[in-house]
Amino acid sequence: MKLLHIDSSILGDNSASRQLSGEVVKAWQAADSGLDVSYRDVAAEAIEHFSAATLVAAGTPAELRDAAQKHEAQLSADTLAQFMAADAVVIGAPMYNFTIPTQLKAWIDRIAVAGQTFRYTENGPEGLCGGKKVIVVSTSGGLHSGQATGVAHEDYLKVVLGFLGITDVEFVRAHGLAYGDELRSKAMNDAHAQINQELFSAA
Repeated sequence: MKLLHIDSSILGDNSASRQLSGEVVKAWQAADSGLDVSYRDVAAEAIEHFSAATLVAAGTPAELRDAAQKHEAQLSADTLAQFMAADAVVIGAPMYNFTIPTQLKAWIDRIAVAGQTFRYTENGPEGLCGGKKVIVVSTSGGLHSGQATGVAHEDYLKVVLGFLGITDVEFVRAHGLAYGDELRSKAMNDAHAQINQELFSAA
């Protein structure tokens, strides 16, 4: 099985989502010795945001592209190919200002490609990535899951992954991290327990 591990926190070693997403991957490796893991840090090596230049590069024949257009087209192709090759994805998704990091959105914009990961039909859109499993590590300073303030965070990820045909999505949550040491400790301990006792217990 091929696993793609995505981190998007800007906090480096101080990041709760990075700590937990790494723990998910380690637990998965322990459960499946044949796991082939690739890693992408979209914060440390940010993907350029989707722009008019992206569309122009895609619409320009390869032999006519200038250096900038070749870079754009290659970035899109490589990002999409890495995602398409994965059987499963672990995504570290902290909440920033009620939504996902802009760097993670830039990655999503490169993998949501008509004709590749979804298509439009007479009956409406159809996702083409239904065989993939996704585990999202969701972290936030406040308590937003199930609230209006969480719509652009977890709910958005559910919608966009569902649009791509991915319905096998699990969330590992550590919320309320800014509500004091006691609640932070409980949230992290609960997340650790979920990872180590629940996610791969049947493996």
